[in-house]
Amino acid sequence: MKKNKTVRFKETVGIDIGTHSVKIVHLKKLHEGFKLLNYEVRPTVPQGVEYVLSDLRPERYAPVLVEMLKTLRISPKQIKHLVTSIGGDNTSIKQIKTIFLPDEELESALFFEAKKHIPISGSDMVLDYQVLSVEEKTNNMNILLAATSKEVLNEHTRILDTAGLHPHIVDIDSLAVANSFLLNAYVEDGVYVLLNVGAHRTNMVIWGPDAKFFARDIPYGGYHFTTDIMRKRQLEWAEAEEYKFKYGLLDDPDNPTVQTISMLDITEKSTEDAIAEELRRSLRFYVKEAGNSDFRKIYLMGGGAKTKGLAEYLQDKVNVPTEIFLPFINVEMPEKFQDKKDPQLALAIGLAMRIE
Repeated sequence: MKKNKTVRFKETVGIDIGTHSVKIVHLKKLHEGFKLLNYEVRPTVPQGVEYVLSDLRPERYAPVLVEMLKTLRISPKQIKHLVTSIGGDNTSIKQIKTIFLPDEELESALFFEAKKHIPISGSDMVLDYQVLSVEEKTNNMNILLAATSKEVLNEHTRILDTAGLHPHIVDIDSLAVANSFLLNAYVEDGVYVLLNVGAHRTNMVIWGPDAKFFARDIPYGGYHFTTDIMRKRQLEWAEAEEYKFKYGLLDDPDNPTVQTISMLDITEKSTEDAIAEELRRSLRFYVKEAGNSDFRKIYLMGGGAKTKGLAEYLQDKVNVPTEIFLPFINVEMPEKFQDKKDPQLALAIGLAMRIE
């Protein structure tokens, strides 16, 4: 969602404001591709302290952003191209098909069409769109609709304003995930499933060169892996977090007799099983709607992608090859970053690489 007119720039900044942490990526635009100048990842919630999501306030972000920019030696006033994103319940993105309309009629027609597909009140809706293609035989238009509420957009803008930042583009999380993949992967024919595993939700995107675009959020993430470990291993929050980072879904080899978090009571489901079930359900829906079942690979990104055993678990349950996605094919990496490639930067890199 564009906020200002297009400007020329040599450097670009992408900021991913997550529920648990903020990721900032600073890139230099090259003749072809980009060069990583620097990045920073910083949590916005207390380390080692169990928290309640509803108790967290948006005011916590601005001080973190200010400190991160100081660390990166980026002056907000000098940023010529800043791309951020929003996500959550009051954002939505859908691909639709409609009859051909000239530009002067399309926007107003799409506003009414969007209300049929996107669960946001019309009076509260902020809408953007992109024409993907026009079918030669039918002259129908395939259009990607993105929408959010004025409240969500205004709150996001207030956070940035408080930190002295003014975005050039505000994107939707799912689009940034797709953009990161599109610009940093060797893509063949077929359909790819992208899972950006965050702290409290997982952005799911289905994309292919000639496939229908699909996106939804799965309400599980790294936070839920930690609470699983707490419950099943009788650990405190800080201990469970440490266990998650060290062993993930796997057993501690020094304590192999302890039941794994996947061995739950009949009435309970583990987080990884809930994600796998939502993934299977979404793939079945996609096949029915799009008529395409050529799923080539599942790519995991985000902080939760580093959870040991998760890729193998999903591959076994969904029967689609699964691996961690590192979004650096078209990003030149200075030597000091070569061993610090991190999948949780995927969304921020997708933002920073969006030039229009």
